[in-house]
Amino acid sequence: MHTQQSPSPSADRRLSVLARHLEPSSSAAAVEGHNNHSIVGAPISGYDGKQSVFSHIVRAPEDPILGVTVAYNKDTSPVKLNLGVGAYRTEEGKPLVLNVVRKAEQLLVNDRSRIKEYLPIVGLADFNKLSAKLILGADSPAIQENRVTTVQCLSGTGSLRVGGEFLAQHYHQRTIYIPQPTWGNHPKIFTLAGLSVKSYRYYDPATRGLHFEGLLEDLGSAPSGAIVLLHACAHNPTGVDPTKDQWEQIRTLMRSKGLLPFFDSAYQGFASGSLDIDAQSVLIFVADGGEVLVAQSYAKNMGLYGERVGALSIVCRNADVASRVESQLKLVIRPMYSSPPIHGASIVATILKDRNLYHEWTLELKAMADRIIRMRQQLFDTLCAKGTPGDWSHIIKQIGMFTFTGLNKEQVAFMTKEYHIYMTSDGRISMAGLSSRTVPHLTDAIHAAVTRAH
Repeated sequence: MHTQQSPSPSADRRLSVLARHLEPSSSAAAVEGHNNHSIVGAPISGYDGKQSVFSHIVRAPEDPILGVTVAYNKDTSPVKLNLGVGAYRTEEGKPLVLNVVRKAEQLLVNDRSRIKEYLPIVGLADFNKLSAKLILGADSPAIQENRVTTVQCLSGTGSLRVGGEFLAQHYHQRTIYIPQPTWGNHPKIFTLAGLSVKSYRYYDPATRGLHFEGLLEDLGSAPSGAIVLLHACAHNPTGVDPTKDQWEQIRTLMRSKGLLPFFDSAYQGFASGSLDIDAQSVLIFVADGGEVLVAQSYAKNMGLYGERVGALSIVCRNADVASRVESQLKLVIRPMYSSPPIHGASIVATILKDRNLYHEWTLELKAMADRIIRMRQQLFDTLCAKGTPGDWSHIIKQIGMFTFTGLNKEQVAFMTKEYHIYMTSDGRISMAGLSSRTVPHLTDAIHAAVTRAH
């Protein structure tokens, strides 16, 4: 039997102070009479007790990409068209859940042995192994030699953030070079991760292609050991990728200066329709035995946007270093989100480890990539047929989800106002949001913008 202990003197004092603060009749004079025991809140400048302590906060601007959808949703026009957000749409303009994803989910639901316990900090083991094999190749020497550590993260964004924080804490050079232009979230991710962000030339507006000379010049003048962000394929927002020979020249230059490659692989298989072709840039770097970071996302290539499924792989010089790197990645992840979610990673692992499901996925993936390629061709053909001024061949030369049209801010604003077509102000359009039905409407808008908008 436990005896009830009497409160300590300090507990008595805290209770008496609390009681006095709760008494409605407490007055300033009463407070002054008990200076030794009472707690008086410090006055806040401009605070009268009725205003919110957050009333000084200014409204933040909409995200430039997600804000496009906000504006689109407010538009009541029946012909409105959203080409802003990077998510695949069917020919009917509807979101798509892959059949193979539905099958994998059904298998998971039917498996009564599955539980909802926390995953380890690094995530689902099968998912991590299979993700590394997908990007590095099943027969990768780096994997066979245990030189790769892979951790499950929150899609591509989370993978980049975890990698960025790891580098800020443990890498000797805290400067990262990102292409100009690049995905709008990249500079924010790496700045908040603790890295200093600089840029290198990438896109040439004059040719609407790669500024290869500028790229080599800028990386050549970067400090030894700097981190370089590279888009593995389907560069966002331009759709402009280096050729295989150009990738080899980039690799040679970077290795000669000790620059550390950090790949963002958001579109493997989604660009060309081939998982292997879209991983070539990464493999060129991994093949030389040097160290590489790769952030993967399954948002686009499996349509798992809202599941937030991604992985960060770090290829190291040897197995011992890889093991120690993983131990430190855990210390980055634990206070950030503790451990990743289980459902999306289980879908990916189910598909990747089953031969039949994997084959079905590659077919569905190629079908998505092929439809985007057809939309490029249709848009190019209709612009040519209409006689729209300018050279539009970049539309079919660029690759992946996005086309950098070359339209300026004024032309984009004109198209939004007059034709209810929504895109980011830099003229980037999501080809995945187009269909055979909407290509003529976009063509009319581009033609009018180029010939009439000032």
